[in-house]
Amino acid sequence: MNVSVLRRAPARATLYLALVAGIAALPAQAQNTAGRDDQRLETVDVVSTGTRAGNRSDTDTAAPVDVIGREAIEATGALETGKLLQKLAPSFNFPTSFVSDGTDLIWPATLRGLGPDQVLVLVNGKRRHQQALVNVQQTIGRGSAGTDINTIPIAAIERIEVLRDGASAQYGSDAIAGVINIILKDQTDHTDIGVEVGETYAGDGDQYRGALNTGFKLGDGGFLNLTLDYLKRLETNRAGPDSLRVDPPRVTQRLGEADMESKQLWLNAALPLAGGELYAFGGASQRDGNSSGFFRTAGDGRTIPQLYPNGFLPTLLTTTDDRSLAVGYRHALNDSWKWDFSVNRGWNQFEFASANTANVSYYYEPRPGGGIYAETPTSADDGKLRFKQTTANFDLTGDVDWGIGAEPLYLAFGAEWRRDGYQIVAGDPVSYQYGRTNNPNIVITNAAGGVAAAGIQGFPGFTPATEIDASRRSLGVYVDAESYVTKNFLIGAAARFEDYSDFGNNATGKLSLRYNFTDAFSLRGTVSKGFRAPSVQQQFFSQVSTNLNADGTLTDTITARQGSAVARAFGVKPLKEESSDNYSLGFVWKPSNDFSLTADVYQIDIDDRIVFSSYIGPEAGSENCNDPAVCPIALLLRPLHVGQATFFTNAIDTKTRGVDVVAEYTTELSNGARLGLSGAFDFNETEVLRINSPSTFLPASVLFSREQVTLIEEGQPRQRATLGANYGSGAWLTDLAFNYYGSVAGEGFTPGLKQKWGGKWLTDLSVSYRFSDALRLTIGGNNIFDVYPDKWKSSGPGENPFPYLGFKYGWETLPFGINGGYYYARLNYRF
Repeated sequence: MNVSVLRRAPARATLYLALVAGIAALPAQAQNTAGRDDQRLETVDVVSTGTRAGNRSDTDTAAPVDVIGREAIEATGALETGKLLQKLAPSFNFPTSFVSDGTDLIWPATLRGLGPDQVLVLVNGKRRHQQALVNVQQTIGRGSAGTDINTIPIAAIERIEVLRDGASAQYGSDAIAGVINIILKDQTDHTDIGVEVGETYAGDGDQYRGALNTGFKLGDGGFLNLTLDYLKRLETNRAGPDSLRVDPPRVTQRLGEADMESKQLWLNAALPLAGGELYAFGGASQRDGNSSGFFRTAGDGRTIPQLYPNGFLPTLLTTTDDRSLAVGYRHALNDSWKWDFSVNRGWNQFEFASANTANVSYYYEPRPGGGIYAETPTSADDGKLRFKQTTANFDLTGDVDWGIGAEPLYLAFGAEWRRDGYQIVAGDPVSYQYGRTNNPNIVITNAAGGVAAAGIQGFPGFTPATEIDASRRSLGVYVDAESYVTKNFLIGAAARFEDYSDFGNNATGKLSLRYNFTDAFSLRGTVSKGFRAPSVQQQFFSQVSTNLNADGTLTDTITARQGSAVARAFGVKPLKEESSDNYSLGFVWKPSNDFSLTADVYQIDIDDRIVFSSYIGPEAGSENCNDPAVCPIALLLRPLHVGQATFFTNAIDTKTRGVDVVAEYTTELSNGARLGLSGAFDFNETEVLRINSPSTFLPASVLFSREQVTLIEEGQPRQRATLGANYGSGAWLTDLAFNYYGSVAGEGFTPGLKQKWGGKWLTDLSVSYRFSDALRLTIGGNNIFDVYPDKWKSSGPGENPFPYLGFKYGWETLPFGINGGYYYARLNYRF
């Protein structure tokens, strides 16, 4: 760490460093850590993801699988599951967002540069439900609703398996980019307590975490494992002074990670019963966030001088509640076959509320008899989104001696029934109304002399017109087979058929091959046809906000639901499934138990990819136009009383190409110490091949504008790399990691002006000391050299106003955030 960084760190950092120095002076004769697994990527005897055979390790499969073990998880210093995956799996991206409504609380998680809803998340091999929130702001994953991976606490996780391959035929819809399978702890031997505190070098962003994991034996061979996790994160703010709107300049924005408080309870259990095993797992999670919208200046028509004489910053209060429970029973039919039946229920709610705000139209609404009401609530409930999923699975797995090849034929058959539901609940009337009567014919004038804005400032609420409670059902069946047809030649094949109640059916297939030229070197490859069904969030989400257009006239901006009058007028057809063709080819080289090297190239072609369109408004200068040849969009919107619209549509075809390289080396040194080295690299590039407009009068460039293409093609890093080293000797363990995030670009907030943020290396370092088998102290730092993204271009406020509004480091696509360096201390106790 350089001297300038130490000078910026607050006094607490000096205390932590002094503590490290004091511990280093202790004699190192305490506990020997020989035999502990300190690798960043762990080699395990058997993996459960991507193969139905029960005897494959992660380097024996036909498709690449990363296995992230417990020690690697703890060494990252991450407090949330998404952040630890970002550090350990280069193909995984977890970008930070701010001033992005609900996406400030649930960050999108992606794999191989695709969307959040194109990666399937499993827990203990069972499908995990998605989030209710739809990302509709200018962020990664715009128009999608992925899985809120942070609802699963780190303390409950034994290991994570990441299948980097298309797997729709094996696991169903959403597995276009790959599968993340989170395996929960099942230990019953001890209780682990972990306490951690930390803050950024800038002196904000304090984090406080307490976690407990314990296990109990049930009956003869059963278990109950429980996890409690609490995390409090204070906000960070890297906003610069606003020199464009206030005089003298001052900070007016909140730009950084939001205030957040998380409480989680999880269980994993199994009980022998009637010759089989009854099992259950799931959890409850609540996360509260506090973030902000854009600053409203004192002279802005959205500001009420009597309430906010110096302007105001609306506060967005968000809460996500998540609950899940899976219950199942598995039983062996004989020595070779077993069956498994389970029912999995998942529920996610996202709630919006506003504070430090106002409804301007309420305040200035004319009062009967003269004058104005001169009052408005300054807080409101803006509404709720709910997603519900019930999944029932029956799986039959086993093997048959088919008289061919070097091993039995491993087979799996199964069926899955699923019901997905989506609900929108309207907010308080003040959150969306134009005055108390919500009558647009009444002229309400704001303090600046214009028409008063409707709804609450910051996040206008969901209206009764957008309320919905709808669902759909699906039924799928699959078959999966795998075997070495010769001693060295592995062949696997899978097929799946799914039928949906709303859009039809789909059939997919996958072929996997592996040839072992020697015990040390193998080639592997897969080819598959995949699909992703449109989510119920994309089918049923809608939002209406009343805003002022360029002429100062109140107009509705609508996210049009599928089948609505607006969608039909634009010729938007009902959503259909995305279809994909996935190809991968790679090799595995493992000359010894200490070293392995894998490399895989891949290509993913996606047709009819579902996206969120650009905001489509009338043609410029079309106020008095009545010529369909000149202003068709204006003439379409006018009778609908809609100023601009956006919708979900199967608009683009994309191609993604990439390569993944992973290397691992571990050795025991002559002094008994253990050294582990690892390196992983992911390169991927996504190209938008075609934009398919649903109508003859809506140009493709208007439907999906250039800035949205940039977000898809360049919004995520095309290069990611991690280099790690860990050294364990006696009671000491040191972990060093270098993470590279490639460049990203965006122009969503400055159309026509593309901003590129260069690639950066971040360095993490932690040192742990075991006082005994029970007690361990870890001192560490993430991004210890205090690296920030490039600053936003400041070519002049007329071209790019954001640097003059306090936006120093960019906005929409930053993969590692804008917090800078962070240091922490963690104490683990086991009894």
